[in-house]
Amino acid sequence: MKLRRGRKDDIDEEIATHLAMAAADREEQGESPDEARRAAAREFGNPLLVREVTRDMWGWEWFDRLMQDLRYAWRQIRRSPGFSFMVVTTLAIGLGATAAMFTIVNRVLLQVLPYSDPQRLASIQESGRRGDRDQTPWPDIEQWQIRTRSFEDIGFYRGNGRSFLEGDTVAEQIDHYQVSTNLFSVLGVSPAIGRGFTDSKDQRFAHAGDENTIVLSDAVWRDAFGARKDILGKIVRISGDPYTVVGVMPRVVAFPWRTSFPQVWSAARFQKSDDTRIDPVRAYIAIARMKRGVRISEAMTEMKVIQADVAKLYTDPYSRDLVTSATVTPYGDSLVKPEVRHALLALFGASGVLWLIACINVTGLLLARATVRQREIAIRGALGASRGRLVRQLMMEGFLLSAGGSLLGLGLAIGLLKIFAHGLATQLSIKSVMPDGRVILVLLVLTIGSAVLSAMWPAWSSARASIEPALRQGSGQAGHTRDQHRLRSLLVVTQIAMSLVLLVSCGLLLRTIYALRHAPLGFRTDHILVGSMAIPSYRFTGEDLGSKLYTPLLERVKALPGVESATLMTEVPLGHTFNVTFSFGGEGNSADAVRKRDFRATLRVVGPDAQKVFGFSMFKGRFFNGRDTAGSQPVVVVNRAFVKEFSLTNDPDKVIGEHLINLEKGKPAIVVGVLDDTRQVSVAKQSQPEIEIYLPQLTPVSTFYKMAEGIAMDLVVRTERPSSSIVPEIKELMRKASPELANTTFTSMDQIVEDSYGNQQLIARLLVVFGCAALLLCLSGLYGLLAQLVTQRTREIGVRMALGADRGAVLWLVMRQAGRMLIAGALIGLALVYFSGRLVSGFLYGVTAYDAWTLTSISALLLASGLVAAYLPARRAAAVDPMEALRAE
Repeated sequence: MKLRRGRKDDIDEEIATHLAMAAADREEQGESPDEARRAAAREFGNPLLVREVTRDMWGWEWFDRLMQDLRYAWRQIRRSPGFSFMVVTTLAIGLGATAAMFTIVNRVLLQVLPYSDPQRLASIQESGRRGDRDQTPWPDIEQWQIRTRSFEDIGFYRGNGRSFLEGDTVAEQIDHYQVSTNLFSVLGVSPAIGRGFTDSKDQRFAHAGDENTIVLSDAVWRDAFGARKDILGKIVRISGDPYTVVGVMPRVVAFPWRTSFPQVWSAARFQKSDDTRIDPVRAYIAIARMKRGVRISEAMTEMKVIQADVAKLYTDPYSRDLVTSATVTPYGDSLVKPEVRHALLALFGASGVLWLIACINVTGLLLARATVRQREIAIRGALGASRGRLVRQLMMEGFLLSAGGSLLGLGLAIGLLKIFAHGLATQLSIKSVMPDGRVILVLLVLTIGSAVLSAMWPAWSSARASIEPALRQGSGQAGHTRDQHRLRSLLVVTQIAMSLVLLVSCGLLLRTIYALRHAPLGFRTDHILVGSMAIPSYRFTGEDLGSKLYTPLLERVKALPGVESATLMTEVPLGHTFNVTFSFGGEGNSADAVRKRDFRATLRVVGPDAQKVFGFSMFKGRFFNGRDTAGSQPVVVVNRAFVKEFSLTNDPDKVIGEHLINLEKGKPAIVVGVLDDTRQVSVAKQSQPEIEIYLPQLTPVSTFYKMAEGIAMDLVVRTERPSSSIVPEIKELMRKASPELANTTFTSMDQIVEDSYGNQQLIARLLVVFGCAALLLCLSGLYGLLAQLVTQRTREIGVRMALGADRGAVLWLVMRQAGRMLIAGALIGLALVYFSGRLVSGFLYGVTAYDAWTLTSISALLLASGLVAAYLPARRAAAVDPMEALRAE
């Protein structure tokens, strides 16, 4: 700017100098000073024109004109604060909703993984009769590594259960993964401090003698060891086992991506069971790096061929049928469940529809304002402004309004993200999500897009208007042409149709939530507190966890004032904290044997008083009681879903008394009762087969002891006391029992049920926001159009009434026009619902995508709301005084 200002001063100075020199020459020739100055100026010509021509040659004139348009647009916006506020607010609603949804999509679907060339990473899974298997036996992975030509390298890993790291001060829970020694090279990452594991493919690419070494994540290094520089070579204990620290990963590196706790990685410890293909406990998750230029489809084709040969190595026909093929997917895609991806894209599409409605609404507003400004624009055209200049100036106004809407929309987006923070954390496992640079960039693109979509047509139509008719008008307002009326009507109809689509989707999701809230759970949820404990079982090695930890803790909790009852469970219903699936063995390949081997049941360990706390009802037989001890006959309880699938009938007598499992060698457990079905995984999912084992009957020699007791356990307390007063007392009891338990988090059973509604609740709440905003914009657009129509037809209405039309006829005239637009919009919207129904059908429960009651009620709501919005301008039209209307014209 300083350079441009300096060059302007230079040319002014040169012109002045030239005129002074020319005048001086003339004075020397004998002219008077005044005559010399006038003659020099006359000879020089127009200085202003010279300046303009010179600036054009410099190339800065376009910028000056742009700034002039910008200043003029700003003055116009300030001159109409009410109109500007309405436009900015309308755009802010659309832009804010879209920015908020893109922030979520960016965080979940567009995340950039902190690995080298992450697009070349792929997940490999075996598949067969029961679909994809999450984990693969090591011998199969070794065969892949030997035979494949599509991958540079294949690594693998497996979780090591809940683990505790003994740091410098206290032990903290971590995620511990056993990994192949080549995993870091497969990912393309290296430790920031120290080294990774020794990768020697000559020693079966996973056996390198590094089993007792460990690599820490940056979070563990900082939190547990205070970022000590001398951490390398230090011996640390994880769940009691010693490991030597050989490296620390960079801060941004995590694997697997998005886990709950700080991570550590150790080289896989191979056992004899790793060499077999029939022990799923020792299976691994495979991840591979594709060679450059190889596509997923090509890798998939090759792996299917290889896997067909690998399957022949299975001697058991049943096991072979489970691994006959293989699937290869991009690693990034495997991190997001398909239903989550579907839900996010559907919501992002809904926010886009809301943005379009906002732009259409603003287009209508700008068209109406352009009508008011026709005389002003005609005067500018008469003074020499070209059509391009007029369009640019009006577009500049649109851009400034869009920028204002964008800033306000950014604030709305942040507010929306904060309002839905709990739902995002529970349903999508993302915390503190806020717009980042990529979101701001997208918002900038949307800002420009909003300006173009909403302001281009009004600007172009205004610039094309004839100048002479507008100048002949005495008032500052000109009339609308028939085409402009049709265009605005079409915009309103489009808004109505889009709003109906959003409202119907919203109505279907609300009915889904209503159905979920009234679905029978099969247990009580009131006045129940749940503490999810991570059990530091390594502290009780060689001891009975039941008698040493669980029983004393439970007795102390029951003794607290206000506690009605308490129990322990490996997982409360809908808890999503612990999941063990029990499968039956079987001999032979008969249809019944195969069915029994395909049978899966959830295994749950429950403590005393579980029925008292939750109010489980029995369908047949009895629940556990005080006579069931470690020395008595082992017993189990199943549910009705188990009976139905296991016996192929709903007859409990065919299961009660059966020996299903052995709690320990030589002690088969018999079924003594059948529970009524309960919702275990989700309120929307029907009950699954379940076997319940009684905690007091498990001892260290029991088959399920280590699996069920040493990993996780929920403490469940029924109490009338508020959680704020009793939780600190329970935590103090836990801290005394074992320091690691002091960090146990508590929540209410009501909250667990609330969170279990899943994506439906989050989608429904967001769609309620989008739908209400769309309805508001739609009604405001209809109202604005009719209000302007009444204003422009005031004289016509006055003539009609002077000729005998009564107020009812005038009222009907306006309402009829509104009704036509509403019906047209509703019909188009109902046609669009056919396509939107397919998008939301996967999230519905208890209602179909084309539910007649929902479609009818939503359509009626929209029509009624539209008629109410139309009634106000219609009433104003009916109140026109014919004489005053005729005199005013």
